Amino acid sequence: VNGKVIPRTPLAVDFWHVRKCPGTRLFFLSHMHSDHTVGLTSTWSHRPIYCSAITAALLRLKLQVKERWIHPLELDEPCVLPLDDIGKETMTVTLMDANHCPGSVMFLFQGYFGSILYTGDFRYTPSMLREPCLRTNITIDVLYLDDTNCDPNRSIPSRQSATQQIKEIIRRHPTHCVVIGLYALGKESLLLELAMEFKTWIEVSVDRMETLKALELPDVFTTDPGAGRIRVVEQSEIRAAAFHQWNKEEPTLAILPTSRPLVSFHPNIYVVPYSDHSSYQELEDFVSALQPTDVVPIVGNHIPGSLSAL
Repeated sequence: VNGKVIPRTPLAVDFWHVRKCPGTRLFFLSHMHSDHTVGLTSTWSHRPIYCSAITAALLRLKLQVKERWIHPLELDEPCVLPLDDIGKETMTVTLMDANHCPGSVMFLFQGYFGSILYTGDFRYTPSMLREPCLRTNITIDVLYLDDTNCDPNRSIPSRQSATQQIKEIIRRHPTHCVVIGLYALGKESLLLELAMEFKTWIEVSVDRMETLKALELPDVFTTDPGAGRIRVVEQSEIRAAAFHQWNKEEPTLAILPTSRPLVSFHPNIYVVPYSDHSSYQELEDFVSALQPTDVVPIVGNHIPGSLSAL
């Protein structure tokens, strides 16, 4: 589970097993990827869920969480929340864009426990350091860090450069259909760029179309089979049998835009390191700029010495 109950506070982020956190009073959702909503269902009836407006819309649509529990907060606006029933003890939370997928946010918590920055899943960009709440020379006591790509020996290209790689692969196969394997949410900006570049509709499932409509994206998506040259499927659908079948119907290449170290099983299946998580170098830049007192990994169990040394 990629969520945390934050010790010595009444806070939990992306953690929905209520019985395991009896002392938790405030629940926060960083974004709508399924590994961050484990245990969160339509029967949730415990406490308000604080999240971004986009995540709130997806919570209603995808998990049918009841309206009364969904509390969207504005980005970049410090919000005071009560920590007791009489409003005597309060804390402040500020949401910032996490540059990961639509609706994804980082949380800055400030209260009797000090200052805690929780990145959730994020792709670092230098503009994050210009966020008003991080510009005020505040001391971050604990940084909860997305350490998905936290390997000093692995370099991850920028998303721009990975997008170029994908365009070049498609250009080299002008007569092929293109299948792109994605999760249910994320990488929509890549799809928009490919639609514009290759002047084609992007074919998606009815389920994904629902999500895209909720995100109010430009009209380049269709559910009509065969209407476009590029088709999106779930990442798990790109398997040998399916790939063989697609190629029987027409020449097809598949692209998996992911930083996970997958190995292709066919010359026309391309794994491109397009990542919505920070590279090691970006994590280093972020940590050395913020100078937190303590760093806690969200995904793994330890932070490399080279990073904690910063």
